[in-house]
Amino acid sequence: MKILYAVQATGNGHIMRAREMATSFKNHGIQVDWLFSGRDQAGFFDMQAFGDYKSFKGLSFNVKNNRLNFLKTIFSADFIRLYRDMKSVDLDQYDLLINDFEPITAWAAKSHPIQSIGLSHQAAFLYKIPFVKQNPLFDLIIKYYAPTKLPIGIHWQQFDRHIIPPIIAKNPNEIEYKKQDIVVYLPFHSTDEIIKLFHDFAHYNFNIFHNAKPKGNFGHLTFHPFSRDEFSKYTAKCGGIISNAGFELPSEALQIGKKMLLEPMHGQIEQLANANMLKHYNWCQTATKIEAHHIKAWLKSDTAQQIIWPNVADMLVQWIKADTLDNLPELSDRLWAQIEP
Repeated sequence: MKILYAVQATGNGHIMRAREMATSFKNHGIQVDWLFSGRDQAGFFDMQAFGDYKSFKGLSFNVKNNRLNFLKTIFSADFIRLYRDMKSVDLDQYDLLINDFEPITAWAAKSHPIQSIGLSHQAAFLYKIPFVKQNPLFDLIIKYYAPTKLPIGIHWQQFDRHIIPPIIAKNPNEIEYKKQDIVVYLPFHSTDEIIKLFHDFAHYNFNIFHNAKPKGNFGHLTFHPFSRDEFSKYTAKCGGIISNAGFELPSEALQIGKKMLLEPMHGQIEQLANANMLKHYNWCQTATKIEAHHIKAWLKSDTAQQIIWPNVADMLVQWIKADTLDNLPELSDRLWAQIEP
């Protein structure tokens, strides 16, 4: 079996999930070629697991000051190049396409007999998910951005038997709880905004992961470049995590039992739904816009929850290898039965 695995690379969470899948495919001796789109080549890091991968410009989202702008996203897209890239994808050499919300290969497969599996958090929203604010534009994007023949959703609850638990790597470090150490991952906030936000909390140490490192010494604020190993090391020992309301990082935080303060990206229906669900189950605290009083209250709180996710990647690869794609509901049931609350 030879697989093409395509990944939307606009967010690090998609790549983190793909990295875990790559390990399982390798362990089972399955040949996989990797394709990424939506990020400049210079923006990739820790990509050793994917070998000689391909990358395309694809579609990326216009985000400024933690706000998603759909109109600018559409008008800045190079649809001619997107079409040419789509036509350049050779699917004849593959037995299966696995697609993590990646539009180029998804649309290339529309006119090809290859079986295509969607494997993403976004695919979960094709099913009946609570906590989602109704939005026709969001529904259209979820349905048509990267359509596949068998969409498999990934979420924190089994809202449908076509939804499976998070695909999360186990943190390789010893899990500790150092109350004064906080990890901050707010990639769409400026460093000036972050410094101002955390400046007055001098009794805590904030390890901030950001693609820009400001000049100067900020004492209790330490800026780090993006690195998977470093990020895992600091989340393992921290007392809590402050971030946007994506999917992969909250999933990891739940697995290692760290409390969270989340700010959903403005205009991003998916993140708003994530934040609403996590808050509903008392798995985190949220704020429309994080301010000092939110941080102060959260630092004093103890809202940490722990959920041990099963080895989803390994069971999923075994399911794919056995060519039993028609029994997804049974696989979903088996995976959810292994959850350790």
